[in-house]
Amino acid sequence: MAKTKELSKDTRKRIVDLHQTGKSESTIGKQLGVKKSTVEAIIRKWKTYKTTDNLPRSGAPRKSSSRGVKRIMRTVSKNPRTTQGDLVNDLQRAGTTVTKVTISNTLQRQGINSCRARRVPLLKPVHVQARLKFAREHMDDTVEDWENAMWSDETKVELFCINSTRRVWREKNTELHPKNTIPTVKHGGGNIMLWGCFSAKGTGRLIRVKDRMNGAMYREILSQNLLPSVRALKMKRGWVFQHDNDPKHTARVTKEWLRKKHLKVLEWPCQSPDLNPIENLWRELKVRVARRQPQNITALEKICMEEWAKIPATVCANLVKTYSNRLTSVIANKGYVTKY
Repeated sequence: MAKTKELSKDTRKRIVDLHQTGKSESTIGKQLGVKKSTVEAIIRKWKTYKTTDNLPRSGAPRKSSSRGVKRIMRTVSKNPRTTQGDLVNDLQRAGTTVTKVTISNTLQRQGINSCRARRVPLLKPVHVQARLKFAREHMDDTVEDWENAMWSDETKVELFCINSTRRVWREKNTELHPKNTIPTVKHGGGNIMLWGCFSAKGTGRLIRVKDRMNGAMYREILSQNLLPSVRALKMKRGWVFQHDNDPKHTARVTKEWLRKKHLKVLEWPCQSPDLNPIENLWRELKVRVARRQPQNITALEKICMEEWAKIPATVCANLVKTYSNRLTSVIANKGYVTKY
């Protein structure tokens, strides 16, 4: 028997309206061209539920019992890396046979989705404690304190690196059309290493590090780029310099150089890129560079310099203004990696 077409909401509403005027089911059916049994069903639903809309259907009974759901949730809570196959086998040993699709549906109903695990710096207990100590010691620092800090770091920018993650809107069977593909080369087509700095007042100098950086080269970079950036951004007296704990930065000779220059250095916890707001600027820079699609290393370097200079001072100011949020997140996460 063929399935009949579902009545529209307007028709169902008219059935109820006509019923309320006192007309019989057969009269309503003849007037609207609807079977009497259908009219009776619509009126019965309206009297029972005060609505003619479709009600939720129960569907097939779920294969996983409440106990099975609790077992699944307990397992993934203890070990988020558990696979669907592992969960199927675990329930089978407990006497319940389910499929991977059932496992997936059960977890999604509980608000748990399969996501790609993010790569984060390895944090040992000593690192966690150092991060907590840093956050607690600086929680009371004012915005003005952070505005007087000069942030620095190095980063690697690869040719074609960001384009590989782009999505395209396309029709079926057009995946190899040139407009829908992204050209790639082996090993990212090369890369450049950059050193840069910034403060709440804007970006400082950005330079390309052409050779393998060592302590002597790092000190030369600071001498020729950090101090001029401080003057250009008109940092206040008593400004603080931030850099991470790379061996080149913490070498005895480098520390001595910083001391002779009378530079105040912010004591920094290891493995903490999420505490350095310049990481957000690096992401901003790489997105801007990717939009311009440089085709060779020379163009990549030129575009990096141009886009770095274009980053608005307001972006820098906002990163510094909200710095206390990072410290709060570190404490809330008990010293572990934050969303920043």
